[in-house]
Amino acid sequence: MSAPDPSSLDASNIVAFLDDIFTRRGGEEYLGEPVTMAEHMLQGATIAEQNGQPDEIIVGALLHDIGHFTSEFGTFTMDDTEDRFHEDAGAEVLDRFFPPVITECVRQHVAAKRFLCATKPEYLKRLSDASVHSLNLQGGPMSPEEVAEFEQNPFLKEIIQVRYLDEAGKRDDMETPPFSHFAPRVQKLVDAHMGSSS
Repeated sequence: MSAPDPSSLDASNIVAFLDDIFTRRGGEEYLGEPVTMAEHMLQGATIAEQNGQPDEIIVGALLHDIGHFTSEFGTFTMDDTEDRFHEDAGAEVLDRFFPPVITECVRQHVAAKRFLCATKPEYLKRLSDASVHSLNLQGGPMSPEEVAEFEQNPFLKEIIQVRYLDEAGKRDDMETPPFSHFAPRVQKLVDAHMGSSS
């Protein structure tokens, strides 16, 4: 399946486009985890909402893995021997419609895993088998030079928060609301960004 053409999207239909992805493809297996793709992303957003996080963190968690569905390379499997760069694919689709903090949370959530594995040894121990497998494909823990460069990202705090939510959203016993529950928050961020960038 080829990636959708983002040129047909605008502020009035991007949220419906994302909702449709969750509806049509959200039931797919999530990388060997005990949750589906949609459950994983909805759990992260729900945990953020329950903890009173701002919209940027909630929506960042909700959309961080959207690139698994929009990447021209397809979705990750435990048999992969090369990375599929889902973080870049997701950020590319969202870039025109969302403020930079959102697209950076999406684009950098893989780098954040590498960063945390390099700077917090206990974090590596918490990773699931699937997350360790993808980490190895994604370059492993960062080098000291990469850590220093990553720390310069102006959205470092938000990116790390979304990364922790990424790890948290893998529970096989958690009830979450559907995408439609979060859609008004998503649309609000799109409208604010598109209004300021038009």
